Amino acid sequence: MNLPLCARLITLLALVMTNGPFAGTQITPDPKPTHGPPHDPETEVAFDHFYNMDYVRATEELEKIVGKHPDDAFPVNHLLTVVLMRDLYETGAMNTGDYTNDSFIGRAPRPTDGKTKDRIKELAHRALSLEDKRLKANPADINALYCRGVTRAEFAVYTGLVERAWFSALRNAVGARHDHERVLELDPSYSDAKMVVGTHNYVAGNLPWSIKVAAALAGLNGSRDKGLSYLREVATGNGENSTDAKVILSLFLRREHHYDEAIGYMQELTARYPRNHLFPTEVANLERSAGRLSEAEAGYRRVWQNGREGKYGKLHYELAAWGLGELLRSKKDFDGAAAAYELVNQAPNPDPDIRQKANLAAGEMYDLLQKRDLAMKAYEAVLTGRADSGQADQARRHMKEAYRE
Repeated sequence: MNLPLCARLITLLALVMTNGPFAGTQITPDPKPTHGPPHDPETEVAFDHFYNMDYVRATEELEKIVGKHPDDAFPVNHLLTVVLMRDLYETGAMNTGDYTNDSFIGRAPRPTDGKTKDRIKELAHRALSLEDKRLKANPADINALYCRGVTRAEFAVYTGLVERAWFSALRNAVGARHDHERVLELDPSYSDAKMVVGTHNYVAGNLPWSIKVAAALAGLNGSRDKGLSYLREVATGNGENSTDAKVILSLFLRREHHYDEAIGYMQELTARYPRNHLFPTEVANLERSAGRLSEAEAGYRRVWQNGREGKYGKLHYELAAWGLGELLRSKKDFDGAAAAYELVNQAPNPDPDIRQKANLAAGEMYDLLQKRDLAMKAYEAVLTGRADSGQADQARRHMKEAYRE
């Protein structure tokens, strides 16, 4: 398997396996089969804040839970999830649009703070130590196996997206799947374990035949239908991973062109977590993919307006303006697209990568409209961002020669 394909595959696996928390409570030795981690009110409150993208409060609450249960791998994994996802959000690594091709592999990521890296690794190692201790005493400890699979999945995200160590990420992701497959062998009703296994099955099941052979050697064999079936079971159930499964399933359903089902899941999450702008933005993305451009445009504008009214605080709701610009550009409404891209600069503390892309796109629209002065100003704004980015390189070219389609 060549490196770009391996990198793209594991990044997708890592992203969707840990888009959110794997909740639960204290690990209790039990020789009988369990039915997944029991609900824990304190953890549920913390993850309500997490899904509403209040990472500070979620972290504070989970730190307290870890303090109460220092020898429990479940809360350590929860805290690891929040610390990692907050970092990915703040460094711009949670925009799934960046992973549609291999170009992101050569793009230098925005750096993660050294203290955050140390904290992520410390939590991962702590969780693994707790899990391995329990498994040494009882190799069939179902909850310990489940927890270790979660830790490995989280560390796959970290090594893949932060460290860019693709083969290490692949090794951890495969290990996560094997742990959760073992959980299901011991207790087929442990439905939370079906999310990782289902994700792997769907992705591996969609690989070209020639690649499937190489992927199978790495433990990535799978079935598309089995993957979707597992994910639907988790998404429509009442387990701890229901929210995460809805997010993952919606991503795959878009690929399958099952837009209405995916929109249903995203609308449900929008209502449940009203301070999370990513869910309604994804509804608009899905409407656009389905060809319902009027509905998509209204959705993007609604998210933007909600953001302007303070419903998302200082979160990066400018993704809605970017999506609106892309939609209008596809309709050849270059005036409207330029105006939408310009909105990104009006958001509070916009993500620097999105802002740079939007300024470049606005400049291109102005060039097409033969408004060269405005185009040059937009390209100059691009160059105030990361000088080594692809957008900066394109802006320099457009400053020498006007953009043309």
